[in-house]
Amino acid sequence: MDPATFSAQIDPARPLLLLDADEVLLRFVEHLEAYLPTRGFELRLTSFQLGGNIYDLSKDARAEGPVVKDLLASFFDDCTHDVPLVDGAREAIESLKAHYDIAVLTNVPERCRDARMANLRAHGLDVPVIANRGEKGPVAALLAGATDGPTVFVDDLPPQHASVAAHAPDIYRVHFIADPRLAPMLEKAGDAHVRIDDWPTLERHLITHLEG
Repeated sequence: MDPATFSAQIDPARPLLLLDADEVLLRFVEHLEAYLPTRGFELRLTSFQLGGNIYDLSKDARAEGPVVKDLLASFFDDCTHDVPLVDGAREAIESLKAHYDIAVLTNVPERCRDARMANLRAHGLDVPVIANRGEKGPVAALLAGATDGPTVFVDDLPPQHASVAAHAPDIYRVHFIADPRLAPMLEKAGDAHVRIDDWPTLERHLITHLEG
């Protein structure tokens, strides 16, 4: 779904929850880690990034940038349809639907949007999916402008929180990293209001946020 189409469907009387997919709803890094050896590569989690952490097993050397880009493109083409769900996400989303309109704002390639939506539906999450490219601030601002209620943005990447803060500072921003190996590698994003890394806690927080 494109942002303008979803924006027209937003109920202006309801709060809006914008969720990233990878490392918020879906266990992206875990699935990528399992995929890379099938291509002769390995992910070594020494820092919160992919570049520099993917190794060519035939050389025991870091993969160069263009190689990493190609590997990620192949991963999206081959695996977008079957990425595992983060623990607790389905139950939390079902609860939060009573309080928010919900959409997934994800930087999945446009060609993979339908596969991402099918993946989420297979996990019981029937929510609109917006395929973004680059920074998310402009699209988040457009969507937030369609409701008179509060908007919440949840993402794992600090630069995306900075983008949303710059383009739509009134949006409440939650920094969330699902993978327990990655979470300790990064402090709370400076442009996020709060850091929460599990869905039961996030669910309670988002309901309380509306009450207070």
